[in-house]
Amino acid sequence: MKAFIITIGDELLIGQTVDTNSAWMGAELSALGFDVARITSVHDRRDDIIYALDEAQGKADAVLITGGLGPTSDDITKHTLCEYFDTKLVSDPVVLEMIENLTGRRGMPMNDNNRRQAEVPESCRVLTNAAGTAPGMWFEKDDTIFISMPGVPNEMKYLMKEHVLPELYKRFRSQVIIHKNIMTYGTFEAKLAEILTDFESGLPSEIKLAYLPSSGVIKLRLTATGTSESELSDLISKQVTKLYETIPEFIYGEDEVSLEMVIGKLLKEKNKTVSAAESCTGGEIAHLITSIAGSSEYFNGSVVAYSNIVKKRILGVHGALFEEYGAVSEEVVREMAIGARKLFGTDYSVATSGIAGPGGGTETKPVGIVWIAVASAKGVVSEKHVFGTDRLTNIKRFSLRALNLLRKQIISE
Repeated sequence: MKAFIITIGDELLIGQTVDTNSAWMGAELSALGFDVARITSVHDRRDDIIYALDEAQGKADAVLITGGLGPTSDDITKHTLCEYFDTKLVSDPVVLEMIENLTGRRGMPMNDNNRRQAEVPESCRVLTNAAGTAPGMWFEKDDTIFISMPGVPNEMKYLMKEHVLPELYKRFRSQVIIHKNIMTYGTFEAKLAEILTDFESGLPSEIKLAYLPSSGVIKLRLTATGTSESELSDLISKQVTKLYETIPEFIYGEDEVSLEMVIGKLLKEKNKTVSAAESCTGGEIAHLITSIAGSSEYFNGSVVAYSNIVKKRILGVHGALFEEYGAVSEEVVREMAIGARKLFGTDYSVATSGIAGPGGGTETKPVGIVWIAVASAKGVVSEKHVFGTDRLTNIKRFSLRALNLLRKQIISE
């Protein structure tokens, strides 16, 4: 079973709007057993839409289309679909009544634009939309299903859940696809692939492995395809066990779990607390930790010690260390971690000091260098790492590396 996704809208192509619809639809279709073979974004132009439809015709079992169904003059999808499927627009009384009820509840008077939204191609199957004013439209041509939906994410998701996915399930549920994500951190993609060479070559034919890196985190996605869900689940479980046996030092969780989520869970389980002292990361570690609901149970606070004055006065770093070793040094970052733990009264503290860039580096301390330390009742551990020269990327990588060191220390104690 093969699916194409077509998103329509100039705003997608010029970067004003990020296409989150395709990612969501792709995940849902894949879970249903579809091979999402192509995602295409096109202008709000008749010729571009027709070309995309022609490209999909006969090559896909289902084509999902979003965008261009609004009430304004630049929304031309319905008119183009009428042309493509050789039909005409007619007013749908059910849709019109739903729009009247919706605008009435919102205290908005009906106008011609609202009424036009009730117009649908005569040959389509109408998918009523309780989440908005634009209905979905289901067409069939030869061996391909075309489904047009609004580009507004919550409306698209409503139509998918209420109409599209259940119908596709009934028609096409012959193939089962199962995804399992194993989250890793602590090495780079090429090295991880080298380590997993034998593992990958030994995978059953039903299972494929993909590497999905992002800011140092590498998601290993195992995808099993077949006809028996129970057999595929068993195959996936066996391969996950092998991964844990092969790379236990790099795996920190499964599915879409983040390092900050894992750390929060560990701290809650152990009834422990953490604080932070950040220089080069500028509060990013605190941001990541507090992005998790319930983090107030284990996160006491953070000091953004960007200047040496703050490191000295607030965290108690001895001035002589700056003169002898410099702010970006193991000696200073260890003192920062100790000072933060004492200041906030926490079980753990994590500290960073480095050069995010793009300037400020030297021959001995290049851009991308970072010292990280974690302090606890058992003492202080520290690490040095050197990354690239992009500032924002470095801040993210510094922070994730610090969280990973913190995670390992919590586990080890």
